[in-house]
Amino acid sequence: MSRRIAIVEDEAALRENYADVLRKQGYEVQTFANRKDAMSAFDIRLPNLAIIDIGLENEIDGGFTLCQSLRSMSDTLPIIFLTARDNDFDTVSGLRMGADDYLTKDISLPHLTARIAALFRRLDVIDQPPSPENLIERDKLTLDIGRLTVQWDGHAIPLTVTEFWMVHALAKFPGHVKSRQVLMQESKIFVDGSTITSHVKRIRKKFMQVEKEFDCIETVYGMGYRWNVEPAISN
Repeated sequence: MSRRIAIVEDEAALRENYADVLRKQGYEVQTFANRKDAMSAFDIRLPNLAIIDIGLENEIDGGFTLCQSLRSMSDTLPIIFLTARDNDFDTVSGLRMGADDYLTKDISLPHLTARIAALFRRLDVIDQPPSPENLIERDKLTLDIGRLTVQWDGHAIPLTVTEFWMVHALAKFPGHVKSRQVLMQESKIFVDGSTITSHVKRIRKKFMQVEKEFDCIETVYGMGYRWNVEPAISN
């Protein structure tokens, strides 16, 4: 079954260029010029992945609003911002709203298709049957690699696909410091350091909604991050 990708982009030439490239890759592509048309379609059927511009026709931040709506409909739907706006504020805003990737329009088309393929590869493991070797347990944390789900003390934590693999990279080896570069490699994302920082802040926030005192992700200044090891209790 072919994957369905939605492109929400108000520049017709760009929109059709992206659509043409993705159709040649075997994807089924729907295109929309504005948020209203896209939402009308998404209310009926969600795509398998959404590529969204921020400015949509007369809505300066229409893509942000659309991203929030999509994320409220699905925790795991891959969402990519593809925009000309490359400042830190917009990048952080996009990630805070639940996007899995934030790309600027100067990205090459092969690089874009590689990002899309990587996001789909991550989702593919959801269909694997559950098995004990797919579980990583660290005190209150349970990671199910087969379903890309995270629980803290029995409560589900709604992480995006990117956030899941970042937590996985940290929790797999508790106490080991992971540099931003290593986190990017192990999470299969390619962004700058400030983007990794904003991802970590959002991950912490999601855990803290379940437990206010959550402090397992430690910043090691100048080096990166690590998953805190619980101190040993002496007799």
